[in-house]
Parts: sequence; C-alpha cells; structure tokens
Amino acid sequence: MLIIKNLHANIGEKEILRGIDLEICDGETHAIMGPNGSGKSTLSAVLTGNPLYEVTAGEAWFNGKNLLEMKPEDRAREGIFLSFQYPVEIPGVSMTNFMRAAVNAKREYQGLGPLNASEFLKLMREKRKIVELDSKLANRSVNEGFSGGEKKRNEIFQMAMLEPKLAILDETDSGLDVDAMRIVADGVNRMHTPETSVIVITHYERLLEMIRPEVVHVLYQGRIVRTGGPELAKEIETKGYDWIKSSVHE
Repeated sequence: MLIIKNLHANIGEKEILRGIDLEICDGETHAIMGPNGSGKSTLSAVLTGNPLYEVTAGEAWFNGKNLLEMKPEDRAREGIFLSFQYPVEIPGVSMTNFMRAAVNAKREYQGLGPLNASEFLKLMREKRKIVELDSKLANRSVNEGFSGGEKKRNEIFQMAMLEPKLAILDETDSGLDVDAMRIVADGVNRMHTPETSVIVITHYERLLEMIRPEVVHVLYQGRIVRTGGPELAKEIETKGYDWIKSSVHE
C-alpha cells in the first residue's frame, strides 16, 4: 500500500526528515513513536501534502501511484486520511454540509454519483454510532465549541464517513481521558479491514494496548532507528527514549 524510500524533507532551511524508509502493506497497523521533535508529525504532514514542507529527496508510493506528485486533495480522494493532533474549528460550516461535500467529492473522484439527502443522513446515523457521537454535535459547526475529546471523536467520525484506505492518527490520544481514548480506539478497530491500513503516531503505549499494531517504529532525529513488535512500545514505556538515544550515538 505505502512504500517510502530515503525520504528527506525540510521546513524552511531546517531538515527534519533525514532518510525515512518504510513499507506498509494492506491491512497492517503500524505505530510510530519517538521523542518530541523527532519528525513524527512532519512525516504525516509530508504524506498528506502540507505545502509548508519541502521534500528534498526520496520517494513515496501509494497503491502504485507517486504520492509526491499528487495534490493534497487528490491524496485525500485516493484514500489517505489524517487525524490532526489539534483539530481546527470551522465556524459557520455545519458538520452535515461539510461531510456531505467531502463524501460526494470523493465519490465524484471515484466516478460515482452523489448521495442524495436521505442516503447521506442514513450514512451519518450509521457512522455516528461507531464513535458514540451525539447527534447534537453532528449538527453544529465543525469542531466549534467542542471539548478536546469531542474534537478527536469527531475526527474519527469523519474517518468513518470517508472510509480511507490509509488512516494516519497523529497523536490522537493527546489530551484524552481513558473513556474518550477507548471510544476512539474502538472506532478505529471497528473500521479496520484487510484492505485498510493505519499509522498511529503516539508517545504512549496505552493507546497501543487498545489499537494493537503489528509493527512499532521509533523515529529519532528524522530517521527510523528501531523497528519491532508491540514489545518495543512496552520497552519504551518502561525505559523512556534515553536508551535509544544512547545506542544511536554509540
């Protein structure tokens, strides 16, 4: 599904990614961990086409297509979804209108006709149940006046509506209490299929106990320096990152 080779990226004059190699197959869940400033969020931004970041070397292929040549909106229509660490508010734009425009834009890209009002509202009702999203929240402006947990839950609802092939969760657990984290994790797990993949970017092993990735990577100073199974996340939870920093510099 996703193949990244020797990916380098800058923001301004500063190099953040210094040679990322990563391969994710259909149906796999990968976790990316690492200390602050290691490049985790930069990687998600580069994959989704954030124009603030410049790719200076390397390749990224998504289902056989050159990801780096696609516009951000086409990456989304191809099936890449990013759940932000800090979801933005969009005053004056109702969730219903926002999601209907997004869903129908993706359907048009796929050569399908738009959903009519009754079809769309039925879909919304079905997907709201996945993340236990209150119908009152779904009828408000996008994220306006939402708590941190409600914003994160709302993003997983958007993910359910768009049914992406690759979901990137960028520190979705940040600021969530245990109950909200469980709802978010349950939503991600319920949407997972053999044809879809997930990248979970997190500092903490607690979320990974709920989502359970097959592969865990440690990103440090713009490179993946460790790859292992779920036991690697447990080791980081116990030891922190200092032991990895020390081994890298030896």
